[in-house]
Amino acid sequence: MNKVMLLLLVVVVTVSCKNQNKEKPIVQDTTITEQTSYNTLFLDSIQLDKFLASNTDFEKFRKSFFDFYKHRNYEFAWFDTTGMIEQAHNFYNLQNNYITEIKDSSIYTAGLQQLFDAASLVSKYPAKDSLVFKAEMFLTGQFFKYTSKVYQGSDINASELGWFIPRKKIDVSAALDSMVKANGKALDDYEPLNKQYRQLEKYLLKYYAIKNEGKWDSIPAIKSLKKGDSSNVIMLVKKRLFALGDLAESDTSKVFDTTLLIAVKQFQQRVGLNNSGLIGSGTFKELNISIDTLIQKILVNMERARWMLPDTLTTDHLVVNIPEYKLHVYDSGAYSFSMNVVVGTAANSTVIFNGNLRYVVFSPYWNVTDAITKNEVVPAMRRDPNYLAKNNMEIVKYIGKMPVVRQKPGPNNSLGGVKFLFPNSYNIYLHDTPFREAFSSSKRSFSHGCIRLGEPIKLAQFLLRRDTAYSVDSIKTLMSQPKEKWVTIKPTVPVTIKYFTAWVGEDGLLNVRDDIYKHDTKMAAKLFVKK
Repeated sequence: MNKVMLLLLVVVVTVSCKNQNKEKPIVQDTTITEQTSYNTLFLDSIQLDKFLASNTDFEKFRKSFFDFYKHRNYEFAWFDTTGMIEQAHNFYNLQNNYITEIKDSSIYTAGLQQLFDAASLVSKYPAKDSLVFKAEMFLTGQFFKYTSKVYQGSDINASELGWFIPRKKIDVSAALDSMVKANGKALDDYEPLNKQYRQLEKYLLKYYAIKNEGKWDSIPAIKSLKKGDSSNVIMLVKKRLFALGDLAESDTSKVFDTTLLIAVKQFQQRVGLNNSGLIGSGTFKELNISIDTLIQKILVNMERARWMLPDTLTTDHLVVNIPEYKLHVYDSGAYSFSMNVVVGTAANSTVIFNGNLRYVVFSPYWNVTDAITKNEVVPAMRRDPNYLAKNNMEIVKYIGKMPVVRQKPGPNNSLGGVKFLFPNSYNIYLHDTPFREAFSSSKRSFSHGCIRLGEPIKLAQFLLRRDTAYSVDSIKTLMSQPKEKWVTIKPTVPVTIKYFTAWVGEDGLLNVRDDIYKHDTKMAAKLFVKK
């Protein structure tokens, strides 16, 4: 008898273990009373899995769906047994406003409007109601689509567009959890955007309003206009500058007065022209850019702003904006000063990336790149056997039949008296130059890819300002020595080389520039579907 009972016990234990190892669907634990209330609705993982299998529009958010609902014990986020709750209306209005105002149909989900309207009319829901479940799922999926697009950007391979700054990434399930806890309050409070996004958005809405007002006729480009002139064309210029916001008050007179001069200079400044106040061919060209072109430029740069992390650095840092031909310097996070730069040509474009500045090198050697040696130096040596001596160059070694060439420190060194290194695989750095005439041009894409500085002494002084050994005089002396001197920067200083053809400046004005590397064109082809 004891043997029979023992055998039965073994069988029971074995079956029990097998049952425990068998995979079970995840369901909500309604015993967690502190997280729920009497009117809470729940779903389970099987329902969620079936929904995602039949709604491929949300399939890419599968992990986010499960992460979100598992974290909240599979409790509904947008409904309870009394009906649709406040945060559902708040979010739905938010994303509708975005679609309407920004005119971005990429996040539109077919059938959501009808589903939302039907679900919002019913005041009580049983826990198994298919309408509320479907609306719950669609609202969650729509939140993920909206948040992913606005706060992270479109599904574009940025490296294909020459962009190698790491893109901002967000956890959309965590964002939804935060929004639910905040009762649908502004997402920006806990998922901040780069400030350029909201600043550009304001101008986008303004330009949409200009477009809706009617015609944007071309202004006849006469030879030139200056203060004191009178012409029918001046009246058209005033109308255009008033629409763009450069002229404060509407003026229909034909006289080029002081008020117009100030407006013209502001316009020229923010479109990257020499702000002489003289209206010539360049100014007419910029005035006649179509409103649709300007809107598209803003949209392209809003997309770039989504890729960037919020401006939260409180340390020293440097920012180069390639189309602007400017270096901006920040002292402990606050804007300090800017300087003109020369960037790479379209054929030798400056790379868009970020790094950390580690060294200031005074009286540097210029280690000529392999490409320049092959394409420029070697052909020049063949034409003139004294080419190296004339240019203060020397051959360091040979790799095969190809010489490795460097230019020695000196007044004609292509890097000038100082270079600033943030080690990277692109061989890009900041440097002085003996060729100062390039800085007088309003469009400065002349280099082989590195960035030439308009005021290298000022940058060196800023970076070394905490060391009393580096006065302006000592820096000038170090820049004219026959031998290199390396200085290590501690801590390193972040450097970002970015590409924005539209941005809002420190003065709150919209700036636009030429798409010198055609990156806008390539991005527009990916962002906009031609109708």
